[in-house]
Amino acid sequence: MPETRFPIRTPRRIRCPSPFFTMLLLGVTLGGCSGGDFGRTRQDFLNDDMHRWLGGEVTSSVGLRASQFQLTDNERLLRDLAYPLIEPPHSRPAWKSVFGDYQPLPSPWRQQVVFDRTAYGRILIDEPHRSHSSRYAQLMEDVRDDITRFEPFFADAVRVIDLDRKRNASLAHISGLSPRERDDAVARMQENGRIVQWVQQCLEQRISSYRWALERLVLQAPDNMAADADRLIGELAAQTANPPVAAQPAAGQELSARG
Repeated sequence: MPETRFPIRTPRRIRCPSPFFTMLLLGVTLGGCSGGDFGRTRQDFLNDDMHRWLGGEVTSSVGLRASQFQLTDNERLLRDLAYPLIEPPHSRPAWKSVFGDYQPLPSPWRQQVVFDRTAYGRILIDEPHRSHSSRYAQLMEDVRDDITRFEPFFADAVRVIDLDRKRNASLAHISGLSPRERDDAVARMQENGRIVQWVQQCLEQRISSYRWALERLVLQAPDNMAADADRLIGELAAQTANPPVAAQPAAGQELSARG
């Protein structure tokens, strides 16, 4: 019987990618995971209390202790609806939406710089656009976004402030109320009121920024779209001037929207 022979096959050597290529591939993969569709933060990076820091920020910025109470559903919603109105408009270029687009912001009581009403308009005008019409369109889109956000935020703010009034009235009738419980209740009411005031101030600043941007657009590239943009800004200004609920200045500190 003839001897069966099997050819000996030498395995091919697989060439390992260079370290630079590996790091580049890893960066692209992680970058794709960090950003959501259309520049939104992916839902798996969010959590129910992701905006809880707002309360701690407004209290610590004036030297007070934040409440240790858990957030109610209405208080959590208040903070979730507040963040898009506090975040500067048109502040997310495309590259930020990939590598992370969320960051805590300092409260106005902590900031030492003067509000710059020209910043939004300079970004809007200086960024590359296909035509001047797209700049008008971007401005109107930003204003519409604020108008859309206005009613849901203040509807929840009315509920929160009303419940805080009832909470405050109940303090004198709760048996065995400890000093710590009282302090936490008062701190939470202060947090809620300051968040509402923070949003009110930011809306006033946004209106000032939008008007400056529109004036420069009319100066540099006049267009009939300016009338529509002016009408939208006027609508937002009218809403802001007559909010459903107004918060008192925190710790006697008035905030200014002038710049």
